[in-house]
Amino acid sequence: MSHYIRALARNAAVAASASRSLSARRMHSLTAHAAIYRQSNRLTRRSEQDSQALVHHVLAQRRLSTTSATPQAEPHKSSNKEEEEGASPESAAEKDSTNHAVVSTFDLFSIGVGPSSSHTVGPMRAGKIFVQDLVDHNVLTKVSSIKVDLYGSLALTGIGHGTPNATLMGLEGELPETVPTETIITRVQAMYDTNTISLNGTHRVRFNPDKDMTLHYYESLPQHPNGMRFTVFDSNGDMLATNEYFSIGGGFVVNEKTQHAHGENVFYRDNARGASPTSTTSDAESAQMAERTQQDLVTAALPFRTGKDLVDLCQREGLSIAEVVFLNELQWRSREEVINSAFRIWAVMDDSIRRGCLSTERKLPGRLNVHRRAPNLYQNLMRGIYGSSERGALPSAQSPALTDGLQSAGGLTTSPTDAGNISPLSASSLLETSLTSAQRSELSGVFKRRQRARRPVLPQLDYLSVYAIAVNEENAAGGRVVTAPTNGAAGVIPSVLKYHLEFLSEDPSRDILEFLFTSAAIGMLYKRGASISAAEMGCQGEVGVACSMSAAAFAAVMGGTPAQVENAAEIGMEHNLGLTCDPVDGLVQIPCIERNALGAVKAVTAAQLALQGDGSHRVSLDQVIETMRQTGQDMMSKYKETSQGGLAVNVPVC
Repeated sequence: MSHYIRALARNAAVAASASRSLSARRMHSLTAHAAIYRQSNRLTRRSEQDSQALVHHVLAQRRLSTTSATPQAEPHKSSNKEEEEGASPESAAEKDSTNHAVVSTFDLFSIGVGPSSSHTVGPMRAGKIFVQDLVDHNVLTKVSSIKVDLYGSLALTGIGHGTPNATLMGLEGELPETVPTETIITRVQAMYDTNTISLNGTHRVRFNPDKDMTLHYYESLPQHPNGMRFTVFDSNGDMLATNEYFSIGGGFVVNEKTQHAHGENVFYRDNARGASPTSTTSDAESAQMAERTQQDLVTAALPFRTGKDLVDLCQREGLSIAEVVFLNELQWRSREEVINSAFRIWAVMDDSIRRGCLSTERKLPGRLNVHRRAPNLYQNLMRGIYGSSERGALPSAQSPALTDGLQSAGGLTTSPTDAGNISPLSASSLLETSLTSAQRSELSGVFKRRQRARRPVLPQLDYLSVYAIAVNEENAAGGRVVTAPTNGAAGVIPSVLKYHLEFLSEDPSRDILEFLFTSAAIGMLYKRGASISAAEMGCQGEVGVACSMSAAAFAAVMGGTPAQVENAAEIGMEHNLGLTCDPVDGLVQIPCIERNALGAVKAVTAAQLALQGDGSHRVSLDQVIETMRQTGQDMMSKYKETSQGGLAVNVPVC
């Protein structure tokens, strides 16, 4: 045992003195990263030549159908003249290939589990990436023990966000898209009982969760607040491999080497084909970087870096924002795969609304004892979208009546006959006993006296609210949702889209595609220009971004021009600037659930305002994104997903 402790101390000192640089046995397998990130939805990438031909064919057809005779600029050229004049052709090409905002819609909208994309989905993916690296480098069978370190926000709010459990599931080989959520608790408990973990589901090693998983509450890795480190040892206590990962929001995971080597546009997709397991470290990394650059060149068929670039591109090519995104998707997926994947994303969104509305559970997990509200809100609506006969609907005895009546705090319905006899000390009687005759005469004829409360009929607000709340209650309970663009903001986009499909849409199939691809384009701009991580930006980076994305998409499906869509996105974020992230007890419940409902309502209002104009406005989307970035940088860390300020310290837990 003493030998084991001395070995651990020696290896810790070596790791610290190296300043986290990689040793010969440390892994940077981008091939493994790519294989894991989208393993559950692997799609065959079209060849670059075929994809480019298809895009140019579509653009040529659009040009023939337009009446403009203005010469068209090459789609790959940057619209920023100052940068074009000051940069060489080589540097301009490199800038376009690595710094554009284009990512896949299906990376931005990914299927995962609640309650947090950055604290649940990201750590699970990071764990899976790490163990897959061990497999690819023939290290897994040599591992005897493992240590896990969670830093910053992952530690401060990790318990409430389910970070430890998600991380352990990733180390056991699970993915957010496919993990059986109902087995997570029992599997983690088994680790505590046996002090072991089955890496990648095949190799059992020593692991005491109480000692070998450390939450560094007051320490952060310098690259990002959501940092984690995995380290494995052999039977002698010598370190075999270690790596650090950063969950940057929306379920995206990067590490330090990749982040600094490849610029801003860092994502894991299909297999890198340039490296072999026997290559040297430098040769393998060079080949992998070359493959990544080539991958971005394929992705950037219609590149845009800013909102202005995007609107200019649409006007120049005669395309809508959704069409630009769709054509970019065709660079690595077929037309049928893109459409089917989009419908699958919506199917999961819609199912999360259904499950939230029809849930029979009364409370959400955690010490706050928050009651689910979506089932009762749904039952109170005058029109049931799913019908009461579906499995999971509330029993009639638990369903609030839809007839006239008063609802007490306990949820019981009082008949109109008893309404006037609730209490001898009604509001009106209390008012009259405290006023003089002269004061009562002044009130005469000014206000209408009502004998009982009247339920407001605001169906738009009701439906938007219940849809958003349903999704986020499912997310809070650890259910399967879509990161849109994060789990904490997962209810806004489904709510607005569902409302449009149920009450306004004349062509639901096309509107689903238009909505998702338009909102994705706006999300890409925020991801490149600022962040979608609450640990960096506060809640303006989550609900604020989701509101902006939804506003833009709603304006698009309502027939807005690209300029009006950009205006809607700007309005949606402008009035969310400075929004803090202060979850009570670290749970994605208060204020997160209600905040999604308000975000959905605000998105529709923003779109309506934008559609009343012609698209011209004083404040641009790019200016708002930059303002959001600066605001997030200036915001105190206690308001950025740490539960150290705001509501988190003013609302008692019990």
